[in-house]
Amino acid sequence: MNSVHLLDVEWLLQRQLSQVGDWHNVQNIPESGDPLYQLVSEQHHTNFDLWHEEDKARDPDASDAIIATVKRSIDRLNQKRNDEIEKIDEALLDELGQRSVRIMVDARLNSETPGSMIDRLSISALKIYHMDEETKRVDASSEHQKNCEAKLMLLQEQRRDLGKCLMEFLEDLVFGRKTLKVYRQMKMYNDSSLNPVLYQKKNSR
Repeated sequence: MNSVHLLDVEWLLQRQLSQVGDWHNVQNIPESGDPLYQLVSEQHHTNFDLWHEEDKARDPDASDAIIATVKRSIDRLNQKRNDEIEKIDEALLDELGQRSVRIMVDARLNSETPGSMIDRLSISALKIYHMDEETKRVDASSEHQKNCEAKLMLLQEQRRDLGKCLMEFLEDLVFGRKTLKVYRQMKMYNDSSLNPVLYQKKNSR
């Protein structure tokens, strides 16, 4: 890991895009390596799986049984996705602690954590891959292709902007200009003790 930066954002931007292409071709699992980068890769792969489950849920010919199965899979993947966002933030917070970063008196909190920004970049990589596919569809009209080309350019611009924001935020954390907290999502729908549909059914047995 770079001595100044907590994360190589330029590498992240390129790697997320290349991984989307790799996974569509060979469906391989995330690579291993540096623990933080491995967490980022695993979280990205969860979004990859989630994207394609969401596609299945939109199939108008899918049976009710298939939709129910897909919905449960989406819930499970969403839970995993949020857990992994928190793990990324925990890893960054641990790294800041190991560096004994001195927090400035007037240091500010960010409304979004690095983990959630990395998640947004992951989804943007998926959008870019699939929008690029649409620009090359031989069965689509030229108007469709041009519309998708314009959208692709906007997605790429937004990705660059968000990448810059993440880079600046991580730099602020290293120099103590901002502070980091791990914000728990507290997802309730998968918890049998918090979802009334689940715990009422359990109590009625």
